[in-house]
Amino acid sequence: MSPGGIAKLDYAVIPCSRMEQTRAFYTDIMGLEVAEDRQDWVSFRLGSTLLTLRPRGAWSVCDDGPLPRGTAAVQLAFRVPLDAIDAWHMTLVERGVPILRPPTDLPHWRHRTLFLRDPEDNIIELYAEY
Repeated sequence: MSPGGIAKLDYAVIPCSRMEQTRAFYTDIMGLEVAEDRQDWVSFRLGSTLLTLRPRGAWSVCDDGPLPRGTAAVQLAFRVPLDAIDAWHMTLVERGVPILRPPTDLPHWRHRTLFLRDPEDNIIELYAEY
């Protein structure tokens, strides 16, 4: 039995092997606004949640260990308006971002989705509800 008390996700941290490329991806490609910018710690505010990047490896809390190229550590889903999915697809293709799956309707979930990867090979989902 859980002791309870978990009400929301406050922040998520992505360990990065390619910190500068990943920072550029989330700022320049995804358009996220930097909330905190340190040499080894970059945070983006998304509503009440922080998405943070930090270098992969040993640090004060633990050692992340190696992650083979092409292996996703996490899937992040960002909700956008329905009419934005196709616009995002065009923008990402124009910017040379490899697309895992183009805009697709998922009737069971009532979602229109678009899948890609960030420079760390994490799976990024842009989705809209319909």
